[in-house]
Amino acid sequence: MHKYILLLTFIIGGVSNSMGQKSPLMIQDQGNFTVGGTVIKNPGTFDPIKRTPDGQTFHGDHAYISYQIPVKARKLPLVFWHGIGQFSKTWTTTPDGREGFNNIFLRKRFSVYLIDQPRRGNASRSTVEATVRPIPDEQMWFGTFRVGIGSEYFPGVQFPKDEESLNQYFRQMVPNLGPIDPEVVTNATSKLFDKIGNGVLVTHSHSGGFGWATAIKNPHIKAIASYEPGSGFLFPEGEVPEPIASSSGPVSALPVSMDNFKKLTKIPIIIYYGDFIPAKYDENPGADGWRARLEMARKWRDTVNKYGGDVTVVHLPEIGIKGNTHFPFSDLNNVEIAELLYNFLKNKGLN
Repeated sequence: MHKYILLLTFIIGGVSNSMGQKSPLMIQDQGNFTVGGTVIKNPGTFDPIKRTPDGQTFHGDHAYISYQIPVKARKLPLVFWHGIGQFSKTWTTTPDGREGFNNIFLRKRFSVYLIDQPRRGNASRSTVEATVRPIPDEQMWFGTFRVGIGSEYFPGVQFPKDEESLNQYFRQMVPNLGPIDPEVVTNATSKLFDKIGNGVLVTHSHSGGFGWATAIKNPHIKAIASYEPGSGFLFPEGEVPEPIASSSGPVSALPVSMDNFKKLTKIPIIIYYGDFIPAKYDENPGADGWRARLEMARKWRDTVNKYGGDVTVVHLPEIGIKGNTHFPFSDLNNVEIAELLYNFLKNKGLN
């Protein structure tokens, strides 16, 4: 009898067995590859004896992609793109060791593709020079990521408060090896969709704006879910709103042609923002910058929808989900956050 019960717990996807282990993930295929990038070639002829730079090449500025395809995969894969100072680790395991969106959605039978954008993480072979300076700045990011202020956690924050989780959180940050070039990163991501075909793009923070730009370039992007997009909102020429002031600096939008803008009206888009965003101007720049970004996101939603689009902005506290940081997908309630995304995909016929 006990063996029979144990067998059932391993068969039912996502159910823990009596030892607290998850049931096995059934993976059909997995691997990694690079997409995009450029090649620098020196003039001359390479001499294998002298081995000077003459005639040699340098491949760089590509994106690095890791992927997993589950057994009986759903029709559309999910493509996850990290935010600033991050790489694909964002989506795998949470700072306190729980499953991230990678595994959560594999268990829901979505194929998962994780991006390391050019000049970041596993895609760090840059064609431009960079200097990395180890300047202590983590308390600033603690505030900008809305975990708390300084080293004090916000009351009710959906972030584990043990020392090791915070240690893991800070250690998942990586430098840019070269400037963030919008054309380089969007071209590489567009080439990813050329390779895999139709899919749903899931962005975070600074990749939010790059996501809209990539969708304009590539019709294989059939929907976008964006967690706390921070910049790059695209408006039709002549309809760009004034910058929104904040104590962290103004938040500005960008113009595009009407033809390109209308491409964004053809796909469903959902945007999520977490908690601890002030309702009015606040002298704390870590929080106030997100007030301005949320306001700009709502202006963008209204403009896209005015032209027949399908954009939804969800401020989590307004639907009763409280305590989320700038990383809702790895917060303590990330299973609940994942269910919101799954329901969006289901309601739009994307599952």
